[in-house]
Amino acid sequence: MTHFADRLAEAVRGKGTPLCVGLDPRFEMLPAEISERHEDRAAAYAEFCLRVLDIVAPLVGVVKPQSAFFEACGPAGFVALKKVIERARELKLLTILDAKRGDIASTAEAYAEAAFTAFAADALTVNPYLGRDSVEPLLKAARRSGRGIFVLVRTSNPGAGQFQDLMCDGRPVYHHVAEAVAAWGRENVGSCGDGDVGAVVGATHAKELVELRTALPNTWLLIPGYGAQGGSAADVAAAIRPDGLGAVINSSRGITFPLRPGDADWERQIEKATREASAALSSRR
Repeated sequence: MTHFADRLAEAVRGKGTPLCVGLDPRFEMLPAEISERHEDRAAAYAEFCLRVLDIVAPLVGVVKPQSAFFEACGPAGFVALKKVIERARELKLLTILDAKRGDIASTAEAYAEAAFTAFAADALTVNPYLGRDSVEPLLKAARRSGRGIFVLVRTSNPGAGQFQDLMCDGRPVYHHVAEAVAAWGRENVGSCGDGDVGAVVGATHAKELVELRTALPNTWLLIPGYGAQGGSAADVAAAIRPDGLGAVINSSRGITFPLRPGDADWERQIEKATREASAALSSRR
């Protein structure tokens, strides 16, 4: 399989936008025509996300299913998640499974098998808190099949600074994590010059985003928090390199739930929200 960073670059360049659509289905927010037809949440999530994929596939190159919402449905949720990822692949979309895995040894290997074999996602989000030995099994599995990982570096949640901003050897902890991410990425570089290890950096930390873009010139940044979580196009503009690559800007609720459950034109609203989010990013480049 082609190197992950090269496929990611192709996905962004092909659709002309770094926008990524996050799939975070919530039953109470689904269109009524779907939620009222399904007693089973997993079936409702599958139908909604599959329809969203058909809407956004002509407009974006990357989608990010959030594993937790599917897992909360039990076994049927895992089946629904697999269907969603399979359909995304059929539509030539690159998939980032947002599961934030982080463990060691055989447990990490099992997480890797789930993400890259059972679900066949193109990338997985990873929590590095346990150190290199927690990342290594996931990284090895990703590299065997031309996939990638995105490591949490500076997240967008309000409490992120409790640990990430702690000073260590004169620098905040997240700088040390970023340094490790850069080193891991240099171990396997694609023809585009970027590595297969990306960094998760929140859109709501504009200053840190600028710092990390400079510190990680050949690392893809996955940027959550754009849109409904408060991050603006101006906040994330610095993450996108002059070549238009290097960053994937995720919007979840802002795109998939610009609607009220009773709205009959919800599909049109999702398409409109996708186009507007993409246009806003283009205007800041």
